[in-house]
Amino acid sequence: MNRRDARQRLRAMQRELPPDWIAAASDTIAATLEETLPQLRSASFAFTWPMPGEPDLREAAARWVAAGARAALPETVRGQPLAFRPWTPGSAMRAGIWNIPVPDTAETVTPQILLIPCLGFDAAGYRLGNGGGFYDRTLAAMTPRPLAVGVGWSQAALPSIEPEPHDIPMDLIVTECALIWRR
Repeated sequence: MNRRDARQRLRAMQRELPPDWIAAASDTIAATLEETLPQLRSASFAFTWPMPGEPDLREAAARWVAAGARAALPETVRGQPLAFRPWTPGSAMRAGIWNIPVPDTAETVTPQILLIPCLGFDAAGYRLGNGGGFYDRTLAAMTPRPLAVGVGWSQAALPSIEPEPHDIPMDLIVTECALIWRR
């Protein structure tokens, strides 16, 4: 199956997920992240505002910020690495590309941990995203490289995403059912 077909199939699967299942599975992912990466309560991390059908880590991010962590949300800049804008639960927000909310500030931060959505993934740690290459471009440009943690649904596991030369594997992938360490 080529990437385009895989993306279509996986997006269709996400559209079929019931909201109550997404909420419960997102809570399970957050709990696994907290147990596996206790530094999320004190580190600088970035997460994503969920698109429909994606894991929602906003409540967990708010807890980690309350515990002393520093959070950020990515802003997509076409053809460039992502810009990470500091976020707290009370941050003023504006619509970014594709109407995804981003903090309404020009300030940027460099996270130590990236929580990256996976539309699909494989056991080698490669993720299939929405096709823009934004996270691969960002990871390639970041020094030092942050811990890259893919977050997705267990149903999105693929035999292989057939990685291309620019694809960068995740260090860890977390789903509601599994933990796949690479690094």
